[in-house]
Amino acid sequence: MSGSEAGSNAGPEPPRPLGAEAEAEAEAAAEAGGLALYRLNVDGFLRTVSGAWLGDSLLTVLRDRLGVTAVKDACEQGRCGACSVLIDGRLAASCTVLAADADGTRVVTVAGLGASGLARAIQARFLSEGAVQCGFCTPGFVVAVTELLTRRPDADDQEIREALAGNLCRCTGYGRIVAAIRAVQQERGILPIGGEDDVEWHP
Repeated sequence: MSGSEAGSNAGPEPPRPLGAEAEAEAEAAAEAGGLALYRLNVDGFLRTVSGAWLGDSLLTVLRDRLGVTAVKDACEQGRCGACSVLIDGRLAASCTVLAADADGTRVVTVAGLGASGLARAIQARFLSEGAVQCGFCTPGFVVAVTELLTRRPDADDQEIREALAGNLCRCTGYGRIVAAIRAVQQERGILPIGGEDDVEWHP
């Protein structure tokens, strides 16, 4: 993956907190106009969201309000996986989640997965196995694969197919993505080297 966007740990400085009285006044004013004021924990930073519509999706707020462009905007219907994030460790399509509902949760995008450990291994194998072509879908796949291998390090072919069913790629044909996952499992000693045939997968 061209890694500056997908693997960066850089983030904004935490905002200065409002006083309790000022915050209450701002919330009341915002809600009266159909707008919202709340905070989101994004990639380990507490971000204040002000002036957003109460109906704005998490995707819209991340990209348009907070400038988190590592989360991709594609179908906006929860069908492609390009906007995948982790919310309290669970995979979610951010276009289907109201941003205000994520207040009080921990949101992690591909940029917050870290530049070492499992996420780094996944990104490296996506590159080495040819699983990255145009790259638009790659951040969502990296998030989904990280969630899968954290939860099920020894995931078999069927589990991989099910876990990635919500992520679409129009370039690779999926076989190279599965090969990258298998390579990570081999690298981490979970799958014997040469223990699986190359996978042809056409959903």
